[in-house]
This record gives sequence, structure tokens and C-alpha cells, in this order.
Amino acid sequence: MPISLISRLLAAGYSNYSSISTFNETGEVDFTNLFDDFEEAYSTFEQDAGYILSQNLQDRSARSGLSLAGWKPAKNTAAQAIEWWEMDWEYSNTTFYQYSDENNFVIDERGFNTFIKGEASTFLTENDPRLLLNTVVTAISYDDAGVTIWNDDGSCYQANYGICTFSLGVLQSGDIAFKPTLPTWKQEGIETFTMGTYTKIFLQFPPDQVFWNTSYQFFLYADPLERGYYPIFQSLDGEGFHPGSGILFVTVVQSQSYAVEAQDDETTKNEVLGVLRKMFGPDKVPEPIAFMRWSLEPWAYGSYSNWPPGTTLQMHQNLRANVGRLYFAGEATSAQYFGFLQGAWFEGQALGQRIAGMIQGVNLTEEISYEVLHGTTPEYEYDSANGWLVSPFLTYGFE
Repeated sequence: MPISLISRLLAAGYSNYSSISTFNETGEVDFTNLFDDFEEAYSTFEQDAGYILSQNLQDRSARSGLSLAGWKPAKNTAAQAIEWWEMDWEYSNTTFYQYSDENNFVIDERGFNTFIKGEASTFLTENDPRLLLNTVVTAISYDDAGVTIWNDDGSCYQANYGICTFSLGVLQSGDIAFKPTLPTWKQEGIETFTMGTYTKIFLQFPPDQVFWNTSYQFFLYADPLERGYYPIFQSLDGEGFHPGSGILFVTVVQSQSYAVEAQDDETTKNEVLGVLRKMFGPDKVPEPIAFMRWSLEPWAYGSYSNWPPGTTLQMHQNLRANVGRLYFAGEATSAQYFGFLQGAWFEGQALGQRIAGMIQGVNLTEEISYEVLHGTTPEYEYDSANGWLVSPFLTYGFE
């Protein structure tokens, strides 16, 4: 099933990022003009990034790049909120430029995994014994002849080839024993990258007591003390989503996400309600009738991978490269679409085709890895051997 068909199979609502109202601790305050200021600085920042890439110059952080372009939020809490919206919340330059600048929020009651089940149904039967659910892998051995996998129930499986799709967080956790120990270059590739965290917290209020303007999709909050403190609320009680549902959800990332995941539901709920009552008034926000959040999961240890400043394609290729007949795939191994569904999809598809070819006797070039790493990435290394398939300067008209 082509990935382009997913949106046709799943019910989704269009996320209109211009449908936004802004707030601080005093209530509704319009600071949307700051979006234009940020975009102006970002345009310069993006051009500078392209120059650094094309000339193989020393990399810099997004913070320093934006500051050099004139964006200096400092203690301006409204500007901090705008920056959080633009940078912390969701960002993938090549994804938006090479697909679409639109976002769709999946509201399909069957769940996002519907398309995965549909794909699996083309080659798996019901209760297919080849698919092992609720099975925890504890160790993997590998060499140039094959792969052996051990599970916590004592079972063991052998294969000529293996594809490891653990999240970067799991690979970094040490929960999986690799035999032999992964080579140093591979360990460095794994440990260099970071896991981003992204937590959604859902609240449902009595439908007859909805206190927000349902004509808006987004409500951005600038906290007076902490950047990114329950900053963005999204309404699902509106046109194109679930009218009459009374559902509102808030997203936190990174340190706020870790804090939320470490505390109990009642504490989190009270913090969220505290923010909402500052935004809309203490007497207008009732107690929710339902409260739900994502929780810590030992099979993920985070939400998606991230590249620290200065990371080279050589280092990333070491994360991607195989050891013996054990190969690696997932969103983290995608050089261009890490953090996004299509990154995991394309990486898995490419490895599946590669291994199918080797099983059929096709002589394929080995994946490359680097024992010695260099400080920057020369332009000639932006190639398919290093997982770079599309030029970052190719925008298809999306500006």
C-alpha cells in the first residue's frame, strides 16, 4: 500500500495553523504579530543554514542561528511562546517542503494503526504465528552467518538476516544485550543522537459547558515564569473534528514532558486546569469528565529522534549501518525524515528490498560505516550511500 494512500484511508481534520488565539496569565492577549517577526528572522536563518551546508562550514545551533538573524526573545514571554510554537512543537523542513505544507490531525476512531493493519493483512493471516505480540526481546546475537534473538519467556529464534527497529531510546537504554558487544563506531552512532519527548494530555468537558471559542483550533499560552509550560491547547470540538465532544488537549515537550510523565495524573490535571483558568477565567472552567494522557513506555523511551548541533552524516550513517547480518531501520535511521512516519516507512521498505535481494542472490554493495569521523560533512557525502536521497534545496514550490 503506497504511503500516499494513508490520508484516504484515515479520517483526518485539517489543522489550520492560522486559526489561533493567544493568551497569557491575565487572559486573552493578541500577540500574533510576533509570528511575522519570527518568520522574517527564520528566512535569514534558513538561508544561512543553506550556506553553511553548501560550503561545508562549522555548524551552529538553532538558538545561535536565530539570534544572529535578529530573533532574540530574551525575557519576552510572548516571543518565547511564539518560538516554542515554531521550533519546539513540530519542525521538519524537508518534510514540509517535499510533501506539503499542510498538516492533518487524524481523528479516525479506529486508530492510526488502521493503515498498518491493512498493510499487514496483505501477507499475514488472522492469528498468524509469524507475528509475535506481547513478546519482549532481551538479547540479540549476530555474525556474518545470521542472527539469533532471545525473548524474556525463554524462547529463541534464528534467521539468516534480521532487521532491528527498536527506537533510539531503547537502543540507548541498555535493555537489549548484543552479542558480541556492538563495535565502538556503532555505539557512538547510537549514543550521539537524542530522543525528543512529546506528551499529549486530553481533557473532556461537559459538552454544554464548553468555555472556549470553538471557531479557533489553537490556543497559545505564554506563561510568565516558564517557557513551554502547557503552552498549546487544541480544540477537537469544532468543524472538521468532533463537534459537540467537549474535548480539548494540550501538548508539552522535553523537560515539561518528562515532568508530566513522572508525576501522578491528579497533579497534572490540576496544573492544566490552573493554566486554563488563568486563560479563560477561574469561574468558567469546570472539572473535566474525562482525563487521559500518554505514559512512559518501555518499548520507546521517548517519542522521536533528534540530531544535536554539529552532527555529521558520517555519524548518522554509523547509526544506520549494519553489523554482520543485523540491520537497523526506523525513523531514527532516516537522514532526511527522522521523527516522522515516512522516515520509518522508507527506511523499512528499503531494507526489506535489500534483504529480499540478498536472499535471492543479488550481489549488493555493503552499507558503509566510518571508523574515523570528521567534523563536518562535505557536499559529496550527501548521497544515497549515506541515506541522503533528496536535496535539501529542493522545495517543489513550498516556501
